[in-house]
Amino acid sequence: MHKNYSRIIAGTMNWGQWGAQLSTSQISELIQSCYALGISTFDHADIYGDYTTEADFGTAFKASEIPRASLQFISKCGIALVNQKRGTRLNHYNYTKEYILNAVERSLNKLQTSYLDLLLLHRPSPLMDPEVIDEAMTELTSKGYIKSFGLSNFTPSQVKLISQKRAVTANQIEVSLATSTPMFNGELDYCMRENILPMAWAPLGGLMGKKVIPHALNMALEKLCEKYKTPKDGLLLAWLMSHPSGIHPVVGTTKIARHKTAVAACDIIIETEDWFYILAAYRGYDIP
Repeated sequence: MHKNYSRIIAGTMNWGQWGAQLSTSQISELIQSCYALGISTFDHADIYGDYTTEADFGTAFKASEIPRASLQFISKCGIALVNQKRGTRLNHYNYTKEYILNAVERSLNKLQTSYLDLLLLHRPSPLMDPEVIDEAMTELTSKGYIKSFGLSNFTPSQVKLISQKRAVTANQIEVSLATSTPMFNGELDYCMRENILPMAWAPLGGLMGKKVIPHALNMALEKLCEKYKTPKDGLLLAWLMSHPSGIHPVVGTTKIARHKTAVAACDIIIETEDWFYILAAYRGYDIP
């Protein structure tokens, strides 16, 4: 099950209107560059780019001429954003059967594909009904529209609730050095116990962006980057992938150099004491 996706997943949220605003040719080149590096899995959500990024990607994917069977497409549904064309007046969650079916069909049309390798419910809703969700997934599966089903941002109890009716194969959650709580509160333990693949969004925890890196962490990273022959972002990804649950980072960069670093990080084996050294340097204290 977990071998279906590349270890590094290309996140597309920032490729379009919500970020780099790449052209069709630029997206096509990025898809091809990722594929050449062994990144074959691309993560989407219907809402990205205010419902435009899937279509931008789909056009560029066709132009890339890469066989569909060589790639894996993930998409998400369930968040309904305010959108005049859709008549949505308030941001909300929607997991009615009709909404799920329509959302997936729209995603397929925009991505110019006949199926999704994985469909994720984007965020949990207090109104979600496991039986209704199962009915929708049964229909989507029978039509060949989805190959696999998973969740995103769901707690272990919520995963258990949904999985009583429908097997859950993946849960995409926020986890990184800066957000390491899932390593301690049972979320990743549950994934391991139930053979659920954890995917990590924001796997660098914003530490490579505008956030100021704590001095102790910066010193630790500089020291260990030299030891492991990798940039800081590579070390942070290697740290995350050291977890035995087999976390697949969703890397949202549009820079191919960053993709190369991410792929190289898959082969880095961090020594146990170094792993805890990085954790302590970020948190400011050793283990209890």
